[in-house]
Amino acid sequence: MLKKLIFWSVAILVSSCGGDEPSDVTDDFDRGEMLSNWADNIIIPAYVSYQAELSGLKTQGAAFTNEPTVQNLENLRTSWINAYKAWQHVSMFEVGKAESLNVRNYTNIYPTNPSGINDNIASGSYNLELPSKNDEQGFPALDYMINGLASTDAEMVAVYTNQDNGQAHKTYLNDLIDRLAEMADEIVADWKGSYRDTFVSDDGSSATSATNKVVNDFLFYYEKFLRAGKVGIPAGVFSGSAIPTAVEAYYHGEVSKTLFQEALNSTENFFNGQHFGASTQGESLKSYLDYLNTIKDGEDLSGLINTQFSSSRSAASLLDDNFSEQIGTDNSLMLQTYDELQKNVILMKVDMMQALNVKIDYIDADGD
Repeated sequence: MLKKLIFWSVAILVSSCGGDEPSDVTDDFDRGEMLSNWADNIIIPAYVSYQAELSGLKTQGAAFTNEPTVQNLENLRTSWINAYKAWQHVSMFEVGKAESLNVRNYTNIYPTNPSGINDNIASGSYNLELPSKNDEQGFPALDYMINGLASTDAEMVAVYTNQDNGQAHKTYLNDLIDRLAEMADEIVADWKGSYRDTFVSDDGSSATSATNKVVNDFLFYYEKFLRAGKVGIPAGVFSGSAIPTAVEAYYHGEVSKTLFQEALNSTENFFNGQHFGASTQGESLKSYLDYLNTIKDGEDLSGLINTQFSSSRSAASLLDDNFSEQIGTDNSLMLQTYDELQKNVILMKVDMMQALNVKIDYIDADGD
């Protein structure tokens, strides 16, 4: 029942927020320069960083399976967290090879499927490229494999040293990591090959142009995976009751807030055109809105959006590091964080999209 929670799209009635009168500024904004900034300073560097973290994860996975010890398990967990954090900075960019690979669905579908994972290990026969296997792989499956198989570290190590099925667990663990690394390698190679120039040159304003696709992907990610997936679904916004087992990194638990914060930062940085790993900013959605002199309620729309990013961060700062525990102790704080995130859905999905003259290209059931 929980398998596809991340894709739930239940109607929520919210108020329609119309902006002020549109500006008379002619839209001859240099989209090509913005696309160049996105590609060269944000997307490619973020993917290269993600690729490097996966390389480290692969090294630690091999070290642990070659010598299953508590220390090597701890090292593996650290690399898993680092790679998982890096994923939060590329997940929104499902264009090019990432789109054709459907990489997000194979990387971070949660809750994961423990029974399916155990069946795969027991049979030794599985094809991780099948869509039916997307909740039996990726970071959530690794979470189960290194945090959820036993209650203590010693017992966890014992699973991998068991003479009957220890080797099967080792094989599956490494296969999961290899799958992530292979997809990342393909995506980076694509961007560093011909796709970068193809992307930047596609600077028109049609529905299928690079700008329109990325803006829609950005908004879809923010709404469905950040707002709903990380907060709304486990908090019970869409189901009427909380689902603490639906949080990201459920078995580790203590990193669910960290992953959320990384994702929130990545969306805010992208909106502002901030270079990956730096404070420098280039052409962006913010500068595009400012160029169009987009005003709402007498204030710059870009400023309102950034203020709301800050409000969302402030609300989330009150949350426990473990979202599952937070839901159990005081779910109202999760709901308050969701409400703050939702306010930016309105500002971006209605006001920003209208100002940029970009139409929503995904199924919309939120009523806003």
